[in-house]
Amino acid sequence: MSLAALLLPILPLVVAIGPLPSDGPAPQRWNARWIVPPDDNPTAFGVFLFRRTIELSAAPAAFKVHVTADNGYQLYVNGRRVVRGPARSDLHHWQYDTIDLAPHLTAGKNVLAAVVWNFAEYAPAAQITKQTAFLLQGDSPAEDIANSDGRWKVARDTACKPHSPPGAMVNQGEEMDARKHPWGWEQAAFDDLGWKSANLGPRPVTPAAPDDAAPWILTPRRVPFMAETPERIARTRRSSAVTVPDGFPATDGVRLSIPPRTEARVLLDQTYLTTAYPELTVSGGTGAEIRLRYAEALNRPGNAKDKGQRDEIDGKELSGGREDLFVSDGQTRVFRPLFWRTYRYVELIVKTSAAALTIDDLHGVYTGYPFVRKARFSAPIADAQRILDTGWRTARLCAHDTYMDCPYYEQMQYVGDTRIQALVSLYQTGDARLMRNAILQLDESRIPEGLTYSRYPTHKRQFIPPFSLWWVGMVHDLWRYQDDAAFVRERLPGVRAILAFFARQQRDNGSLGWVPWWNFVDWVKGWSRGVPPGFSQERSQNGPKAGTERLSPGDPDGASAPLDLQLLLAYRWAADLEAALGSKALAAEDRAAADKLVRTIQTLYWDAGRGLYADRPAKKEWSQHANVLAVLAGVVKGAAARSVMDKVMADASLAQASIYFRHYVSAALHLVGQGDRYVESLGPWRDMLARGLTTWSETADPTRSDCHAWGASPNFELFRTVLGIDSAGPGFSRVIIQPHLGTLDRAEGAIPHPRGEIAVRLAKAGAKLAAEVSLPAGVQGEFVWQGHRVRLKPGANRISL
Repeated sequence: MSLAALLLPILPLVVAIGPLPSDGPAPQRWNARWIVPPDDNPTAFGVFLFRRTIELSAAPAAFKVHVTADNGYQLYVNGRRVVRGPARSDLHHWQYDTIDLAPHLTAGKNVLAAVVWNFAEYAPAAQITKQTAFLLQGDSPAEDIANSDGRWKVARDTACKPHSPPGAMVNQGEEMDARKHPWGWEQAAFDDLGWKSANLGPRPVTPAAPDDAAPWILTPRRVPFMAETPERIARTRRSSAVTVPDGFPATDGVRLSIPPRTEARVLLDQTYLTTAYPELTVSGGTGAEIRLRYAEALNRPGNAKDKGQRDEIDGKELSGGREDLFVSDGQTRVFRPLFWRTYRYVELIVKTSAAALTIDDLHGVYTGYPFVRKARFSAPIADAQRILDTGWRTARLCAHDTYMDCPYYEQMQYVGDTRIQALVSLYQTGDARLMRNAILQLDESRIPEGLTYSRYPTHKRQFIPPFSLWWVGMVHDLWRYQDDAAFVRERLPGVRAILAFFARQQRDNGSLGWVPWWNFVDWVKGWSRGVPPGFSQERSQNGPKAGTERLSPGDPDGASAPLDLQLLLAYRWAADLEAALGSKALAAEDRAAADKLVRTIQTLYWDAGRGLYADRPAKKEWSQHANVLAVLAGVVKGAAARSVMDKVMADASLAQASIYFRHYVSAALHLVGQGDRYVESLGPWRDMLARGLTTWSETADPTRSDCHAWGASPNFELFRTVLGIDSAGPGFSRVIIQPHLGTLDRAEGAIPHPRGEIAVRLAKAGAKLAAEVSLPAGVQGEFVWQGHRVRLKPGANRISL
């Protein structure tokens, strides 16, 4: 096995293969046309092959083009795939890619080719679409020879069919019959004489040159192209009706032969979860059917959530419906689906006819956002590096051209998930581009009432009002950790719209009355669909039924502390943003609204006898959530806040936070100076490791998803709480280092900063602490330890307390 394969289980740093998005200006002229296949329903499922031959007098030094398609495309130059896209977006912000084709062009004839697909009713929930169409525009007159127009030829690829039910949340499978595919279509030698000319569609439209009838409004790509790294599947776990040779499929060159008229099954184990394009190479076996089935984990028969120890396979099956089908034509062929798959386990099912089939190779090509891990951490904490590596893998698999809640089930950019994912990204990589894209896309989802969608982009409408409040928190996070005041200022109208929506739901005392839609807070046992007491809703096939909430505007006992407190946090965040970048008058209004809500919250929910905040005024329901949020929102401070957190951590009768909301529990501990408890709170993550998980699950077992990046909060908290590194000013302009070592005698590490790196080394001996802190040039800060406050200057700082 190669060194690269040995390193793959911890997902090594990867770089994007192929071109990166151009940083140059957008084209000033669009004289190409969208082109569409003739004689086909443009809104129906279809995979189409476009090609164009151009002739160049010499190999060009540069040949920049702008390209996009609906739903997606892969562009080839002289038989080589050079780019795929576009990044997911919506019709009003349809992204195009800019690439330089010059490295792939030669003097003489060159073939440009693109496979374009429209999954139509089989499209994933995150895929917005209008119709099948392709667009390529040369950047200057010199490249106009490549423009999409009637000189491009096109043919439907009849070999490709959907292999999943319509309406699924993700693309669950594709089917390809090699006997029907025009092999070599992307090569110069291919004869396209029988292909038809593409029909001309609409002219390209941008915000600078609008057209009310345009299906797509074009905008440049906002994020880099995705990384791609080959990875071998590690081992075979079991097989039937076939003898699997040693080394298959982990070793390149080891082949698997399936005799004629045989149905063979082979269970393969990547040994860790991944997101990858599977690449299957076969030869012989005309008419053989090869199925690739994918799963995060195996499960007990009849119960998809009964997964047990993930490494164990005895008495378990692979279920879940994710499957691709390839039919062989007897030649040596490579099958690779149009979209990547998520898997740890792959079941290879081969049914041969009269001829034997050979599996020449089966491996994956990992793909994901090209994050580069820059943070480092070292401390004598059991499983610390495993926890960080597992969190890093989880964060990577849930980050592609958007953040995703989970790569296997939904692949959607939910606000609640994304806020935590973005903080992890900032602390681990310093790369804020995907965070900005998420904030912008969610802002673009806003409806006239002021709310954002709960997740976006998507063609399936859904609203979770508290997630719009967390979006305000995301904007505030970017303001604190990145120096991008102009971008944040542009988000202020959205912040105001959200607060205006909630203001309309507030009663005279500031507490929220009836709030429509799904008021999810956390997956809490005993809360209906994650909704706190008082806001439960009946569910219909299309979502919550309006008017069925138990809470009504006149119900004095219906107020909900978790919702009121999230609104309070949003008022405080908005006041900060307005004071720094917007309207001082609105900042004052937000502070006044917050102060009023603080008084109401204290009156409605505080129970002096128990020393805790109740979920509702009747004080019959209690949760960690209400009390953690009260601490974070500053309703309770100082010694009283520490007492509240003592009870939060000790009182098992409180509704407990799931893996998601433990991020906020940890934030509250840090805020009140009890971060020393953080390391002892890592039990749930160690439990997941013990159960063989290689990514963090959505909830504790039994769980649907084995990969939810909201569980990667230790990749933030070990740096923010244990090492104590945090922002103390807008744009990370000032730094505070307030470590919480607990029982540790040492810890060290570093995180990226917009101006460089912040590095910390701590050594404790009894009551004494020695610290070394390095700050980037031009950045000052403060070191805080057990009542001591020491000023930090740029560069190296040595502290002894």
